[in-house]
Amino acid sequence: MNTDATQQAPATGWWTEAVIYQVYPRSFADSNGDGIGDLPGITARLDHLAELGVDAIWLSPFYPSPQADAGYDVADYRDVDPLFGTLADADRMISEAKARGLRVIVDLVPNHTSSAHRWFTAAVAAAPGSPERQRYVIRDGKGPAGAEPPNDWESVFGGPAWTRLPDGQWYLHLFDTGQPDLNWDNPEVREEFLDVLRFWLDRGVDGFRVDVAHGLIKQADLADWQEPQEILSGQEADKPRPPMWDQDGVHEVYREWRRLLDSYPGQRVLVAEAWVEPAERLARYVRPDEMHQAFNFEYLMAAWTAPAQYAVITRSLEATDAVGAPTTWVLSNHDVVRHASRLGLSTEGGRMNGIGVDDPQPDVALGLRRARAASLLMLALPGSAYLYQGEELGLPEHTTLPDEARQDPTWERSGHTQRGRDGCRVPIPWEADAPSYGFGPTDASWLPQPPVWAEYALDRQRGVPGSTYELYRTALRLRREHALARGPMRFLSSGDEVLTFTNGDLTVLTNFGATPVPLPADATVLASSAPLDGSAVPTDVTVWWV
Repeated sequence: MNTDATQQAPATGWWTEAVIYQVYPRSFADSNGDGIGDLPGITARLDHLAELGVDAIWLSPFYPSPQADAGYDVADYRDVDPLFGTLADADRMISEAKARGLRVIVDLVPNHTSSAHRWFTAAVAAAPGSPERQRYVIRDGKGPAGAEPPNDWESVFGGPAWTRLPDGQWYLHLFDTGQPDLNWDNPEVREEFLDVLRFWLDRGVDGFRVDVAHGLIKQADLADWQEPQEILSGQEADKPRPPMWDQDGVHEVYREWRRLLDSYPGQRVLVAEAWVEPAERLARYVRPDEMHQAFNFEYLMAAWTAPAQYAVITRSLEATDAVGAPTTWVLSNHDVVRHASRLGLSTEGGRMNGIGVDDPQPDVALGLRRARAASLLMLALPGSAYLYQGEELGLPEHTTLPDEARQDPTWERSGHTQRGRDGCRVPIPWEADAPSYGFGPTDASWLPQPPVWAEYALDRQRGVPGSTYELYRTALRLRREHALARGPMRFLSSGDEVLTFTNGDLTVLTNFGATPVPLPADATVLASSAPLDGSAVPTDVTVWWV
């Protein structure tokens, strides 16, 4: 079906309005005291998510894995790693979530497997040209005796994207060496993942977040790419599209997946992690016969200024409206610096990938103030919103994490030039005075937690007026009551310092400028990200009123 030519009718379904909460299983809740979060721990904390007011949870991978990339190197797509529990634990977690009205989305990693996957071990043992090797992107090298890689591609994590096998051929890994890229031109690969989808759909999951959704298909000639390797493709329209990202063939894969999901009851969904710009290119992933949602990374990375926010919101809505899909909004996840720290840096190109003790440090108070304002702005926008675990507590990045504690492969593969993503993955605090701040029953924690975590613990914020947790609860309740996810939205002002819009019967104002902005005399304030200055909105504050 060609859906590019005409405006599409708006999609309907639970996902078009949902607030979805990302659970990073390693760092959410540890039930057995080994320092690693697990599925029983998640189940035990589901009441928190129901109380918070989210509609669904998305879990990062919990499959068997050597953990070369924190589980995004999957060795078996149909089981649970003993680190996290068992299949029975997964079934119970899904059942308990549904009993609380929470839908469950699980991560799927189709661009690559683990090097420990049975397919890859068979490929290494097999001969060049064998069916086993056809499941992966394995090629002869260049130069004398094939001693040079097949092309000049680099890994997203740093270093070359090719590793040589003992018999002289090379395998592609756009990420870690332990993550060999699959060959999606092979029908066997496509059929295998359809079966994986069925396995989890039959267990009751409500959908899949698809990792590196724009990376499955590579340009057929594997042409050299002279530009630096970046996972976000297509930022400049006058440059050629990278041969490893956002190839048109990925859409055929997702149309087949969509047909499968549509054959199941209960509105199952596909969510694309597609680092693609511009917005019009990203919208191709959410055409009516493809995925249901795609993460809006352009919004996540937008500068904290009124013009930048206005531009990205406008572009996003126009692009998704054209294909009838909901726009998604997201400020933090497990791959980027938490926005409570990111927004405490200069608005000129804040760091996205890790902050270390020797780097310029964010302004903690400013970061939290802006993060609260940004979150209240985001939750007033029509469409679907994603929250990352701990942001409802105002958690900052752990910026003083000891280098010897870092586990993200980016740290080693970049030659210690990139701090990696560990700082946003530190286990979250539940109870200020408990071992590991309530993360688990012992002091064990797979990444060290900073002492400041006590200040952010849930039990220090629950029921406290003005706390970040209560701000989120209020915003999520009002979002439902005023049907903000449905719109309609209309901008009232979009100057250099103030952004104002209406959404249904509610008016939203964010003040990016230095001067307080007075509210209308008859305004009834429903929510404010920080105290008002009398009847005026101070700098870096968002307010909702009717």
